Amino acid sequence: MSAKQKILVVVESIDVEDSSGAKANLALIINLQSSGYHLKVLHYTRKDIQISGIECVAVKENRRSLYFYLSRLERQIRYILKIKLSKPLENIFGFSFTLFNDRDSIVSALKVLDFSKFDLVLTLSQGGRFRPHHALLKLPHLHNKWMAYIHDPYPMHLYPEPYPWKEPGYKIKSEFMEEVSIKAAFHAFPSKLLMKWMGNYFEGYSKKGVVVPHQILEEQFNLEITPNYFDASKFNIVHSGNLLWGRDPKGLINGYLKFINNIPEAEDESCLMFLGGKNHYTKQLLHYHGKYHSIYVSGNYVPFEETQYIQKESAVNVILEAKAKTSPFLPGKFPHCVLANKPILLLGPPVSESRRLLGEDYRFWSEIDSEEIIADLIGELYRDWKLKSGNLSLNRPDLENYLSEDHLRSVVNKVFQKIES
Repeated sequence: MSAKQKILVVVESIDVEDSSGAKANLALIINLQSSGYHLKVLHYTRKDIQISGIECVAVKENRRSLYFYLSRLERQIRYILKIKLSKPLENIFGFSFTLFNDRDSIVSALKVLDFSKFDLVLTLSQGGRFRPHHALLKLPHLHNKWMAYIHDPYPMHLYPEPYPWKEPGYKIKSEFMEEVSIKAAFHAFPSKLLMKWMGNYFEGYSKKGVVVPHQILEEQFNLEITPNYFDASKFNIVHSGNLLWGRDPKGLINGYLKFINNIPEAEDESCLMFLGGKNHYTKQLLHYHGKYHSIYVSGNYVPFEETQYIQKESAVNVILEAKAKTSPFLPGKFPHCVLANKPILLLGPPVSESRRLLGEDYRFWSEIDSEEIIADLIGELYRDWKLKSGNLSLNRPDLENYLSEDHLRSVVNKVFQKIES
């Protein structure tokens, strides 16, 4: 194996404020570079974003193609005539004209590159957005060195309960995922359970898949900030990130209220915090925020670095997943919680990637609607916090290693060995 393998990364966004998927992709890119690989990043963020030590090229949108004009025509019909054509069009074509134009824009940017300089081409998805994967399917000469990274189940009807629904054009979307499973030489997943889940529907994913978990970035907590709403001396329980439908905070809130009812003196020295922008549960959260002084709701987006600072300085971090039998996702904030080194209150299904990693014997776990259990767990954490003068820790070096660049290097090196064999 050569001393410094070269990787071309094709990604939709590297804007850290864009989404949890973009944050995870950025962390993976930085750790690949830190692991000793030479990277070039082709991204469709459509703004000039640079990463220290990495060549980053923003793909320009083709604004003169037929797909571009069709997408603008569809948009004008929607705005002016109030006629929504997106669903019937996707039922016919599977995807939007905008996606086709974006795909072709990425393909055009890729075609001018000298691919003999790259040993691996890595496409990164972002939730249900797979523009880089669509582009690579158009370049068959790269398939023997193509690794397709898949963050979440796709199409949407393959999501676990309570999320599955059939999107317009779902059959064509399934054919797309089948094609990726066959034509990409390798597939990467952030979660072992997700790899198994997708492999149940598309055999290629289980045969050629590897697990590349979301990454820890050691320099993430360099910024020192002091938000005026945050009192680090309190027993702070923090949930950060958007609460998508299904991630109902009611059980957590009622569990917390039962906790302060059980231990009344804890009300003045504790705070249950929800950091994130407007979401499905904002109205419900703001009701509690107005009623109880020890429940804080940001109501608006909180910058990434500020959120991470609060995660590190709080007593407990919450990971909240939907009520279900299983959750194959690895939450994008899981590495942030591990790096913060504070106990994680895991509320979710009995079978999940988070629970698999923390261990089935991890004591601070409950299903999301088990209010009495949640109250007891918060009470136990509170008593530990008091006993240890506020110095609680997760203390999981095994997880820190699993989410580190050292483990990443070992996984990617095995991929290169297969390419060269």
